[in-house]
Amino acid sequence: MEKEYLKLEQLTVYQLARKLSQVGWEVYLGMDWQTRKIIGDQFIEAVDSVGANIAEGFGRFHYLDKVKFYFNARGSLLESKHWLDLLEERDKIKKEQINNFTECYQNLHPALNGLIESVKNQK
Repeated sequence: MEKEYLKLEQLTVYQLARKLSQVGWEVYLGMDWQTRKIIGDQFIEAVDSVGANIAEGFGRFHYLDKVKFYFNARGSLLESKHWLDLLEERDKIKKEQINNFTECYQNLHPALNGLIESVKNQK
């Protein structure tokens, strides 16, 4: 019988990161050209980087390599929240979008921390 391996798409933390990217894209599309250039581009790059770093870490063999990319994902997650906060302070985002993003963020952050701790304990 062939051994089944967990696929990236089955990883809950990756699914949450993809959801965050969807919500982030909706926020980005609602911006005017100037806001996109000043804040939006950096915001969407940070948001999409979360899932990209989770994917890259998942593909690594050694646990220290994995953790490095998961730490990068967490850094990008915090960066995306920073940009969201600036958008809110400058009245460039709708309350509903803030709530949607924050809900995804609050689900993803502890899940990502749990993944990091789990992989660190594989020593």
